[in-house]
Amino acid sequence: MIGLASLGSGSRGNGTLVRFGRTLFLIDCGFTVKQAEARLARLGVRPGDITAILVTHEHADHASGVAALSHKYAIPVYASYGTLSNRQYSLVGNAFDGDVPFTLGDVHINPVRVPHDSREPTQFVLSQSAVRIGVLSDLGCVTPHVVEQFGGLDLFMLEANHDVVSLESGRYPPVLKRRIRSDLGHLSNGQSAELLGEVAHDDLHVVIGHVSDENNGAEFLDGSFAPLREQVKSFRIATQSTGMPWIVLHGDPPPIEPAIEVQPMLAL
Repeated sequence: MIGLASLGSGSRGNGTLVRFGRTLFLIDCGFTVKQAEARLARLGVRPGDITAILVTHEHADHASGVAALSHKYAIPVYASYGTLSNRQYSLVGNAFDGDVPFTLGDVHINPVRVPHDSREPTQFVLSQSAVRIGVLSDLGCVTPHVVEQFGGLDLFMLEANHDVVSLESGRYPPVLKRRIRSDLGHLSNGQSAELLGEVAHDDLHVVIGHVSDENNGAEFLDGSFAPLREQVKSFRIATQSTGMPWIVLHGDPPPIEPAIEVQPMLAL
């Protein structure tokens, strides 16, 4: 099976599964081990089946659960030199240069450097033969390099963090608002839609992620992305609480294990 699923996506925890046959990657883990186990089971995945954890950057919602999950199940970790240099979450793993592709198993991994307020943030394009899957979040602006690297995908998960007006009128303190809307912050709906418009094609599956519970919503997403839905094959949203089931490009999804209750996470 080739496909993508989400354990959950947002400011309180992120984890994305990408599978190419027997090779299974978890991109980031911002959940406790117990939460990650429950969310993986909901998607029919055992932690011991994970080939490797790829870490995009060292912020808590992406990296806080990596070390514990890796240690418990002996899962190797891969992250940029800059990400591994941050010891806050006891990250230990295999370092890569932020713009040098590498291969794990039979999957080609292309790290893509992005503008974000962390030490050496990377996002990823993973490919096998002619199939390309891209995961892109936590960037404050879209660079020509990003557009180039995330073109020609079969499946694209990208961030649409906030509605600009909702952010400005919301309850966040001014310093946090400035951080979010800066070129090292997060993409707005408009920025994300503009990027999607540049790479959209009839066979592209799209997943919107890292949607703010505080400064975004379905009505804002509809307003920004409605014109683009007709230009792609499918369009879905990964949520904080339930993530997203498998999008399968080839083969069949894994069987789902009996439901395990996922404990609610407190809003920040």
